[in-house]
Amino acid sequence: MIVWLNGAFSTGKTSTARELTELIPGSTLYDPEVIGGALRHLVPPKRMGEVGDYQDLPIWRRLVVDAAAALLAEVGGVLVVPMTLLRQEYRDEIFGALASRRIPVRHVLLTVDETILRARIANREEYGDDSERSESVRRWALDHIAPYHAALSWLRADAFAVDTGGLTPRQVAEQVAEAVRSGSAAACEIVQTPEPTAETLAAGVLLFDEEDRVLLVDPTYKPGWEFPGGVVEPGEAPARAGMREVAEEIGIELPEVPRLLVVDWEPPKPPGYGGLRFLFDGGRLAAAEAHRLLLPGSELRGWRFVTESEAAALLPPVRLSRLRWALRAREQGRPLNLEAGVPVG
Repeated sequence: MIVWLNGAFSTGKTSTARELTELIPGSTLYDPEVIGGALRHLVPPKRMGEVGDYQDLPIWRRLVVDAAAALLAEVGGVLVVPMTLLRQEYRDEIFGALASRRIPVRHVLLTVDETILRARIANREEYGDDSERSESVRRWALDHIAPYHAALSWLRADAFAVDTGGLTPRQVAEQVAEAVRSGSAAACEIVQTPEPTAETLAAGVLLFDEEDRVLLVDPTYKPGWEFPGGVVEPGEAPARAGMREVAEEIGIELPEVPRLLVVDWEPPKPPGYGGLRFLFDGGRLAAAEAHRLLLPGSELRGWRFVTESEAAALLPPVRLSRLRWALRAREQGRPLNLEAGVPVG
């Protein structure tokens, strides 16, 4: 299990984490900032200069999960993780990858009034006599107050909140430990899809509204929007898998087997294995049907109908390319064979 302490810089995550390891038997402090420091020595300076924060590096997010899994395998027990995560898509990626390894996460948000937060930042002394470096850290923390406030809407909905104002780190840790023990800080409800060990088959279904906009869903366990659908189970026909996933994910029972639009071979790209991706035409939903969409909180947090141009801002490039060719196939009335998102044959 992981207890993830989130919050703005200077809310007391690290000091609380140290106290918490004394209160939770068999727990270990795991600070992903160490991985960020190591990447400065491993990643070429040019690449580091392309991002504003090491969290923006996919390798950091991947290594955070890999190191957590390896550390739990080595020492067992509970990992206490003091790490600010203000971008929801990064939370999705990291927590979803942990869930896929059957590692539950208790997400705890440490909050504090902004006046107190700014006072704490002003009093931070990180590097002893190195006043210039300490000032740089203070500026960094101040610059992230606005992103923290912007993230509060989803953080409060996702995490168990503890107000640290007027409390010592020990008192905060005691509240967190009790919340974990009692279940008030419950494990995040994220679908636990095992990581693939070989190429996979996946089936998605395109559903349209009366304006011919396509339905996209927002998964909780990975970044970016998606089409309704999922992995084809052994012995299952791809179209039937798409129908099953649509029923499970959004509560829509398709009356007939959907028509194939594209089949796309996705090449392996470590750590992924690639495989075949099918997209089917599920037809139009009447307005009344669209308003009856049901979302399982453990898998999906939202849905929307979008135009092709609006989809460009939501879908990762590989899914966007697949969607665009699927829409062309729908217009032409014939399926297309794709390799890495490009028609062949």
